[in-house]
Amino acid sequence: MDARVSELFGSGNGHCSGSQGVASNVNPGNGYGVVPKKACVKNNKKPKTRFARNFKPSNNTPYLPPEAEEGNIEYKLKLVNPTQYRFEHLATQMKWRLQEGRGEAVYQIGVEDNGMLVGLSEEDMRTSLKTLHMLAEKVGADIAVLREREVDYDSDVPRKIAEVLIRKVPDDQQFLDLRVAVLGNVDSGKSTMLGVLTQGELDNGRGRARLNLFRHLHEIQTGRTSSISFEILGFNSKGEVVNYSESRTAEEICESASKMITFIDLAGHHKYLKTTIFGLTSYCPDFAMLVVSANTGIAGTTREHLGLAMALKVPIFIVISKVDLCTRATVERTVRQLERVLKQPGCNKVPMVVSNTDDAVTAAQQFAQSPNITPIFTVSSVSGESLDLLKVFFNTIPPLSNSKEQEELMQQLTEFQVDEIYTVPEVGTVVGGTLYSGICREGDHLVVGPTDSGQFHKLTIGSIQRNRSACRVLKAGQAATLALGNFDRSLLRKGMVMVSPEMDPTICWMFEAEIVLLFHAKTFHKGFQVTVHIGNVRQTATVEAVYGKEELRTGEKAVVLFKFIKHPEYLKVGAKVLFREGVTKGIGHVTKLQPIAQYRPSQSEDDEA
Repeated sequence: MDARVSELFGSGNGHCSGSQGVASNVNPGNGYGVVPKKACVKNNKKPKTRFARNFKPSNNTPYLPPEAEEGNIEYKLKLVNPTQYRFEHLATQMKWRLQEGRGEAVYQIGVEDNGMLVGLSEEDMRTSLKTLHMLAEKVGADIAVLREREVDYDSDVPRKIAEVLIRKVPDDQQFLDLRVAVLGNVDSGKSTMLGVLTQGELDNGRGRARLNLFRHLHEIQTGRTSSISFEILGFNSKGEVVNYSESRTAEEICESASKMITFIDLAGHHKYLKTTIFGLTSYCPDFAMLVVSANTGIAGTTREHLGLAMALKVPIFIVISKVDLCTRATVERTVRQLERVLKQPGCNKVPMVVSNTDDAVTAAQQFAQSPNITPIFTVSSVSGESLDLLKVFFNTIPPLSNSKEQEELMQQLTEFQVDEIYTVPEVGTVVGGTLYSGICREGDHLVVGPTDSGQFHKLTIGSIQRNRSACRVLKAGQAATLALGNFDRSLLRKGMVMVSPEMDPTICWMFEAEIVLLFHAKTFHKGFQVTVHIGNVRQTATVEAVYGKEELRTGEKAVVLFKFIKHPEYLKVGAKVLFREGVTKGIGHVTKLQPIAQYRPSQSEDDEA
């Protein structure tokens, strides 16, 4: 089945689209996925499988998976001159699909509810798209045709199917925001490519495009990123790029964008590895983009960054840069090298080389549905080759979490992770980070901690900014900076949390984690010190006990008791743990906490902290 649909949509890699989490009990004839079957039959008075007059299904008719009741993908055979009642019903249905996709929906026109690709004549397709446009206008959205394809049947009249992206027009700054961590070896062209995407101007081959991204003088002098910087790329409701080429400020981009891609530019050099790990664990990226230079291939920290993303279960896609410097054969050799690594037993990924717009749309949809699919792009920041495909991919990629999950998080108590601390003239102390749960508004009263003694301090939120523009309400999963007025900066540190006063946070010096030792030169035993990364927490901890074993060797599993050496931290059971020390590396998850009430450090330990 998949191969036939692939042929139809011109992609050599997997089928063109699918419904998100196809329900096993979906009835192909169940109306349009939202209303009961009876209502549809009464309204249309048509049998459940509707074929055009001159269409006869044959054995080789290609299918998509049956339409799912939930999710943001909708199948429509045709939308020709609906009655007023039917039009209202279709508008309500579109609102539901947009809500499911957090402001985005994909409509497949010319497709039966059971997934059969019937296709429409030129006239019917034009009328259907016109009706869809009227529906979108009614619900405050825009439409963009992603792709059209002819269905190759025996009929005399050519028949087409179309895939259409529906996107809400932005209102009150509630745009869809996806975070993409940018990984890759030093000198692979990460910052340059982000500069080209966000500034809208090609590079001159000597790094001009990356200058706007650097935060420090030494970065400009060496051309190497050492800190974490954020860049934004917007798409409006019609799917057009909104970047600094047309907008002068980030605020203008936020105003006109319906979808925002926030790039987290991380360091490639090995000596800045702790900064890169902090960026991956703390900023909760939705996806990771691994940039590989076409002329050097897999070198330096590339494998390590790939391993980090996989250990933290961040879906990854690959961009091969600098293709203008190499021959076609060199680029193909790098692609083959990457495919070999991705197919290894440890990775078990399915590489998918993107060579045209169809591939880019297919890759975006499959990538969000299956974590094993790994799209590979070959681009140049100097000639601009295939950058359009990358933009199509970013435009069509759906959010990983659905609206239900976000609503559940928003109903919980407020919890904001502190990742950055600044002092801004005339504003005072400002903290940057991610709202993990709940809702945060200007004027809210929260508590921040834990301090070295495990205490929390009261504070009031002043103003809120998202992507450098003012924002009134912050929702779960969004990153922002919060102004705290004249709050004493010396009381704050990275790794703290700001929580609702009603919450009773678990503060601990010691915790147990089930770990896997990925690599260690000798043996891992009691008394060993490692740097532990858990979310936005980064601190040295001592191994107090290894349960059931005297010592651990590479590849072995165990439950280990860790103790922080500086100050207690706020942790949660189930949080991912990543630890390192020199060449030693391990991953795992927190299984048990020893709250501060059960364990108080001695006076000497307090002095040491």
